[in-house]
Amino acid sequence: MLQSHQSGPVLTLTLDRPEVRNALSAELVERLTDALVAAGRDDAVRVVVLTGAGRAFSAGADLAALQALATASAEANLRDSETLARLFETVTTLPKPVVAKVQGHAIAGGCGLAAVCDVSLVADGVKLGFTETRIGFVPAIVAVFVVRKLGEAAARDLLLRGHLIDAAEAARIGLVTRAVPAGDLDTEVDALCRELATETSASAVALTKRLLADVPSMGLAEGLSYAARLNALARSTDDCRAGVAAFLGKTDPPWKERGE
Repeated sequence: MLQSHQSGPVLTLTLDRPEVRNALSAELVERLTDALVAAGRDDAVRVVVLTGAGRAFSAGADLAALQALATASAEANLRDSETLARLFETVTTLPKPVVAKVQGHAIAGGCGLAAVCDVSLVADGVKLGFTETRIGFVPAIVAVFVVRKLGEAAARDLLLRGHLIDAAEAARIGLVTRAVPAGDLDTEVDALCRELATETSASAVALTKRLLADVPSMGLAEGLSYAARLNALARSTDDCRAGVAAFLGKTDPPWKERGE
């Protein structure tokens, strides 16, 4: 259901339900959330990669489970919805960079999962979109993140029409980071992970992710006040002191791979 593999500082979590196009069942969502929380606490993990087994990244909600929940109580449906909301919030607030390696179609909640990752690399030929309105559903949870990421106009076009777009168009509008040739996806993701793991400070990345999660909901004065406090906090960290000293001394900072 969820495969986990760590290579050095990079942890890869693979959605492994290829028979249902990696549909996001409640159990899979909970396992993925738990794995992400654990990765956030593990100093040996610098970068997390999310990908899917088989031909799809994820088809979104498990429709069979959704059909069964149609006769469940309002409380049961709310608990199920909150489980998915917690996953997206965990990706957004995780103190480690999360990279989506989108090797196959990413639809509805699966598209949302790819979009909330810090960086999303998508293979050419992949289709993405939020098709909920075409089956009478509402893209409620993903909308919170898509509106913040794209702005209202682009979000309305995607969420109301429920149409699919290709990887290049998704990159053009900013839904994902970039489209790459399918044959180059592994190489591109590996290079990005090496860069994140060896060229950036773990504490600086964690604080920057906190900044990016919090600032969009703030007004100008509140945002500047918050940013000033975070700026001051960053100056007191060991990584900032070591990084500045290394730059001035023309040496590598402690987190950079020395090729030894």
